[in-house]
Amino acid sequence: MAKKKTIRTIPQERTPVQEQDPKERARNFAEVSLGYRLEEALVEAERCLQCADEPCVRGCPVGIDIPGFIQKIADKHYHGAYDIITDTNLLPSICGRVCPQENQCEGVCTVGDTLEPVAIGRLERFVGDMAIREGWANIPYIEPSGHRVGIVGAGPAGMACAADMAKAGCEVVVYEAFHQPGGVLKYGIPDFRLPNEVIDAEIEKLRKLGIRFECNTLVGRLFTIEQMVTEMGYHAVFIGTGAGYPSFMGIPGESLNGVLSANELLTRANLMRARDFPNFDTPLQPGRRVTVIGAGNTAMDAMRVSMRLGADKVMCVYRRSKAEAPARVEEVHHAEEEGIEFNWLTSPVELLGDADNKVRAMRCIRMELGEPDSSGRRKPVPVPGSEFEIETDMVVFAIGTNANPILGQTSKLKLNKWGYIETDDNLATSIAGVYAGGDIVTGAATVIQAMGAGRKAARAMKAYLGLRDSDCVYAPDADDPGGRRFGIPAAEHNFARVRLA
Repeated sequence: MAKKKTIRTIPQERTPVQEQDPKERARNFAEVSLGYRLEEALVEAERCLQCADEPCVRGCPVGIDIPGFIQKIADKHYHGAYDIITDTNLLPSICGRVCPQENQCEGVCTVGDTLEPVAIGRLERFVGDMAIREGWANIPYIEPSGHRVGIVGAGPAGMACAADMAKAGCEVVVYEAFHQPGGVLKYGIPDFRLPNEVIDAEIEKLRKLGIRFECNTLVGRLFTIEQMVTEMGYHAVFIGTGAGYPSFMGIPGESLNGVLSANELLTRANLMRARDFPNFDTPLQPGRRVTVIGAGNTAMDAMRVSMRLGADKVMCVYRRSKAEAPARVEEVHHAEEEGIEFNWLTSPVELLGDADNKVRAMRCIRMELGEPDSSGRRKPVPVPGSEFEIETDMVVFAIGTNANPILGQTSKLKLNKWGYIETDDNLATSIAGVYAGGDIVTGAATVIQAMGAGRKAARAMKAYLGLRDSDCVYAPDADDPGGRRFGIPAAEHNFARVRLA
């Protein structure tokens, strides 16, 4: 029996990962992090204490058996590690790259109480990338159920729900408004964080489950949700359209040329390949002095993309301090390394234009932090007389998103006051057989939280369709008033023909 590990016997330092040099990567779209090599992954796997209470599993929105797959790595049983991860997550290469592990599994890691936490995300990526290289795919035997399921949106929530419903034997069709599946993974996250070939490889595994993707299909315009559950013959529908409708501040000058949302900038550069102009004919006129408003992950992506598109100077304007920035610490660090200039405690009040109606400057005011607001963060308060101007020829708003109104306008789905779809605890909407999850229900969240919502909706959809959920074969004894016979609850008993003599 292996000797029990303690905090003193494990490797004390978190295993670093190799990265591109900041000066080189600031001008290319190749991936920044190079990932763990085999020997590095083995060292980091030894840092897991294999805790009995498994706080990391509870911290994961999809409940991956994290100690289990890390132990498989330590045992050099890499396919076994992949099998464990894909029991609950079919997109390990994606989640290992973009999930905010520091706020989820790594944030509650027991090792992190004393040392730096185990690099769970890097290990997950290591396993996922090995699976892609080796061509691994876990495709179970699937018994057709006869049910048809429609999924609206090919983002993380939709793909997670589609995978679970396909495994349950349903015929699954995913409708995507863009010309490629992937949702925010494709249009919102640049290649230097999440390469397109990784997304395509993971999506191909979904196709192997029998899932069909119908792109260039805008549900709510070509057909409605009600038509899907009636004349189109879908027995259940899941809506995972995300929340990609950009927000603006409503300050003077927002209609000037050179002012756009981060969603537009990133979609043009990432999904529509404007970064490769003129090889791709998507128009994009990048600024020389770019100012991005906001300090979330999307803002970091917009700034770093602008730098790679050739901007001479890229600046961030954020009304709170660096400590309150919602972006991942790693993303802020990478942006600083690449030469992004940060203006903390600064808020724009007006955009100024030139004679040709092009933005030429941003008038700002200094802020200071006051008492906490409803979110628990200290509220920024303007400092009187501190106005100043920033010279800029492109302004990018990255201050959050809203629900796209199309589905609400074209169906009888009940919405809340912010325009998001209302659901019950099982993610069922106001239309029978229609479920929703992810950003279109909760507002902007993480990739893995959206996937967790997709899987939760799939469980409810299977119950609605009367399909056996392999994750919960029998009901608890307390819910079984009929008692058990031969170890089987009364509700599970079937009938057999008996010939009498």
